[in-house]
Amino acid sequence: MSSAQAESPKTARGLAVVVDDDAAVLRLLKDLLLSAGFEVEAHNDFASAKERLAAGGVDVLVTDVRLGAFNGLQLVVRAKATSPHVVAIVLTGFDDQVLHQDAVGVGAHFLLKPIRVEQLLQLLDATQKA
Repeated sequence: MSSAQAESPKTARGLAVVVDDDAAVLRLLKDLLLSAGFEVEAHNDFASAKERLAAGGVDVLVTDVRLGAFNGLQLVVRAKATSPHVVAIVLTGFDDQVLHQDAVGVGAHFLLKPIRVEQLLQLLDATQKA
């Protein structure tokens, strides 16, 4: 079962798609990005996120690396294909240098869980100004 929810604040900074199969993390990310001024669509599985990313128009993608049998890096590649300007951030609980290099190789920023809220917000501010 997938979960795709969108909410639009009055002063949207763009569309953020968040993907995580952990409901608590997904809710936290969604709430954080909403409070930062983004329109947010939340997906709890790879398939629904893949379908949404195919439509394009995404400004920010925040995804867990491990999504069941799938890899969030695949979502980054798909997002960049339809929205080349997308700011992609991958999250993982595994401090793996190869995974970090793979993330950078597909054009994503790499953050370790548990994420620090201020770190994520600073990254989004810096990349959107660039």
